[in-house]
Order: sequence, then C-alpha cells, then structure tokens
Amino acid sequence: VQLQASGGGLVQAGDSLRLSCVASGLASGTYGITMGWFRQAPGKEREFVAVRSWRNSNPLYADSVKGRFTLSRDTSKNIWYLQMNSLNPEDTAVYHCATAPRSTIWGRLRDSASYDNWGPGTEVTVSS
Repeated sequence: VQLQASGGGLVQAGDSLRLSCVASGLASGTYGITMGWFRQAPGKEREFVAVRSWRNSNPLYADSVKGRFTLSRDTSKNIWYLQMNSLNPEDTAVYHCATAPRSTIWGRLRDSASYDNWGPGTEVTVSS
C-alpha cells in the first residue's frame, strides 16, 4: 500500500485547508484500514493529530485539534480527508498520513510507533 498526502499550503490564521491521503494498492478498498494523521513541526517531535480505526467509525482526535479538524473518507476513491478549520500558527507542520496494522488496539492509536506504513508529508504553514 502506498500513501500520498496532499493539500498543504500557506494560509492565514483562521483559514481552512483540506488534506487528502490517497491510498493505492489496497486489496479490499478502505475495509480494514486504520488511517492516522500525524504532524511534525520544525524542531519538535512527531505529534498525533487524528485517526479513524477500521473497527470504529468514530474518529479519535488530539485535544489540540478537536472541534476544528474533521476526518472523513471517500470509500469509492480510497481517499481519506483531514478537514482543518480555524487554523492557527501552532498548526504549522508537515502532515503525514499513515496506516496501522489491523491488530493495533485502540489504546495504541495515538502512538506513531503503532503505524508501519507512512506516506510523504504535505506541508502546512499558517501565518498570523
């Protein structure tokens, strides 16, 4: 499975962006796929953003983005979306999508080490 994130860019505080993650090479479409989003700001550790587990249709969000970011997917196109609203400069980072094995338990979904397939990131810059 290959992942490709896109949709990043330079925006102003308060603006919105929608990131896309296209997954190619899926044998069964989006079934069984746990897709997570992480971000890494310059000089900082990689940070969990959001995830949609294949076991649970309710996404899990980091507290820092809850209420502003929304995960969705288009099962016909094998695309996952991260809608980001009310962006602020603290959201500036390179955003990556990644998949975790089906066996990953709910309690480990915030841990980047649980994900074994990563795509190239897309850069988001939010100016104040």
